[in-house]
Amino acid sequence: METEIALGTRSDIDGVLRGYFYGYWIKIYEVPADSLKAKKRLIEALTRRLFNHVEHGLNVPGHRLDEARRAYEGETDAARRRVKGAMLAGALFNRATDILTKLVELQAVGVEIAHDNTLMRECGRHLQEALALGRLVLHHSGEEGIDELWGEPFKAFSVPLEAFYESRYVKIALTMRDVDRIADTLIRIFDPFPMFRGIGAPALAFADRAKAKCETLRTDGAIFDVWSRFVVAAEELMAFVPPRSPAWTPQQLQGYDDAVVLIRQGRDLVSFITRARTPMPKSTREWIARCEAFSAAYSVVLASALR
Repeated sequence: METEIALGTRSDIDGVLRGYFYGYWIKIYEVPADSLKAKKRLIEALTRRLFNHVEHGLNVPGHRLDEARRAYEGETDAARRRVKGAMLAGALFNRATDILTKLVELQAVGVEIAHDNTLMRECGRHLQEALALGRLVLHHSGEEGIDELWGEPFKAFSVPLEAFYESRYVKIALTMRDVDRIADTLIRIFDPFPMFRGIGAPALAFADRAKAKCETLRTDGAIFDVWSRFVVAAEELMAFVPPRSPAWTPQQLQGYDDAVVLIRQGRDLVSFITRARTPMPKSTREWIARCEAFSAAYSVVLASALR
């Protein structure tokens, strides 16, 4: 009987320290000393990452917080109110970072900053309010929000750094799980059709490169190889798709076009969640449903369409 591995178990694998989380051995990084300065740096990095993955126009400077709040509270149109609420969330995040920056500067010249400091409490309130408004924000693809990204700065502020990093490994494992789900769906849906037979090799290679990217920090020296291999694997997946054939019937040509769209959407979805290192469950679920519908519609039509 196979022994169950405890969550968070550490092991040296080929000279790399890894931790076990939900079926995946993930690369472990050293946790910085838990200090206000370290939290400031982490929240700044998380905020930059957040704005990199959400819809445009939300990176409102913290000094415009009052303007952003008035604009949001005075808006009556539901669609515009959503966008202005998202902009307010951005301003709140930036104001919280502004406060932390000043607190660290004071700490650097010997001023002791207690955890119940008034500005510390204000910073926490700003992050908590931004988290509540995060439900209004969409990923830059426009498909769904990534609530986890909005919660991370507040979590980094409110829990010890070691606990924060441990929670990130859990998220990375869940992201890897969805990468595997998408690759498995690509193979299960498209490999049975003659025109896409053999797609398993580039799909699995792409998934492997995506999972390596998920676990690798941008500050890691390995990122140059990891990122370039990920990008090339994405290109090779689409390069596997054959050109249109004049021998195909109009129905087969339509099936081919629909398949290419779905394969490209799957590649893009893996890229989105890999770069964010956070699952996108709604987008993944809906993409898989579209693939299932495609298979049901074209299983007979494409059965004889050769590459």
